[in-house]
Amino acid sequence: MAQSAIPSATPSPRTDPAPLRVPVREILPWAVFAAVLGAVLIYFVGAEQGATSLFGGTWVHEFTHDGRHLLGFPCH
Repeated sequence: MAQSAIPSATPSPRTDPAPLRVPVREILPWAVFAAVLGAVLIYFVGAEQGATSLFGGTWVHEFTHDGRHLLGFPCH
């Protein structure tokens, strides 16, 4: 017989994965990118009209019009 009816007393190796540790150097560029992208989106949705307009015409205003109201920005 190759197997014993009595379990062995030796502990089995740990099968739980080690906690995932991501260095800050890998997260920081993505965090900066997300912050800049968020600021640009908030600008276009909330402030791209009138005196603060970077683009002439009303196409940006019309493109983001429903988003302004959804996020609570007044536009007219």
